[in-house]
Amino acid sequence: MSFSVDLGSLEALKKGRGLGTNGRIQQYIDQEVLRLMAPFTPFGTGALQNNAYAKNGEVVYSVPYARFLYFGKAMISPSTGSTWARSGEEKMRTQRALQFQGAPMRGSYWFLRMKAQYGQGILKGAGKLIGK
Repeated sequence: MSFSVDLGSLEALKKGRGLGTNGRIQQYIDQEVLRLMAPFTPFGTGALQNNAYAKNGEVVYSVPYARFLYFGKAMISPSTGSTWARSGEEKMRTQRALQFQGAPMRGSYWFLRMKAQYGQGILKGAGKLIGK
């Protein structure tokens, strides 16, 4: 016995349900992630949150210090040991934990902490939009 599968019809089905790239389901998930992550994200001046966007399952923070805040460890200049680095010098991460205003809600690993609390709810909401 043999059979064949027409993947073109699968792609059409996914697109019809809003599951493709830039589909309405992915857009819903992206916006929910940004919305629910906001209370967990460090908020000094608001620049971190105001320079975040999500597209096709990827969250991007377009400020240069986002990575160091996400991991929550101080970074220093390897040549001076200072938190200030010379132009073009790459900093090293230390083991010293950063102190966040608004902790423990706001702090490092904000995506993982949001996902642990709200991940299932986001998936249920997406399922409702799909019709399941």
